[in-house]
Amino acid sequence: MTAPDDQTLTQTGLPPTGQGRVLLIACGALAREILALRDLNGWDHLDLHCLPAILHNRPEQITDAVVQAVEKRRHAYDDVFVVYADCGTGGQLQTACDRLGVRMIAGPHCYSFYEGTDTFAARDEVTAFYLTDFLVRQFDAFVWKPLGLDHHPELRQMYFGNYEKLVYQAQTDDPALTEKARTCADRLGLAFERRFTGYGDLATALASLPRPASSL
Repeated sequence: MTAPDDQTLTQTGLPPTGQGRVLLIACGALAREILALRDLNGWDHLDLHCLPAILHNRPEQITDAVVQAVEKRRHAYDDVFVVYADCGTGGQLQTACDRLGVRMIAGPHCYSFYEGTDTFAARDEVTAFYLTDFLVRQFDAFVWKPLGLDHHPELRQMYFGNYEKLVYQAQTDDPALTEKARTCADRLGLAFERRFTGYGDLATALASLPRPASSL
């Protein structure tokens, strides 16, 4: 259950019509999790528009992409919520959201809000490299190949020599994903740790969004 990048998804497949609907502008890396939470909780008032997940590797482009998406689509909705944390924008995304009058999820990045921002900050793990369910599935496309390790594996020490462990923050209890994450750790030469986080603060943030009076 995934969402194509740059596409608005609705429960009915029809164009959004307002009436209490909320548009989620989200990173494509969160699509599966957002749709799972929406379906599990019956949040039929939420529509999802995903920006390309590869912006994960180009954080300087995130703010402009979010602003364009909000300005293009907000007229059809009663509310807009940006499902990005700061994600390497250096506060620029929060500033833009404040200017647009829309809210966004709190925290520095998805690793933080999956684990719980306060819990993550208290750990202060500067030598840990994190993967989520999405990044385990897309490890080659988002980590291995962008760093050139597919052609130059000798660069691994330069990139990861200061890390001690790979922490897999599991959103789902999937043994196959756990084994794949363990393989990722082996490929990077890191110790392996799995933490089942579930959806963390993502679930809390989506649950806090207003619902149409007719659905309460």
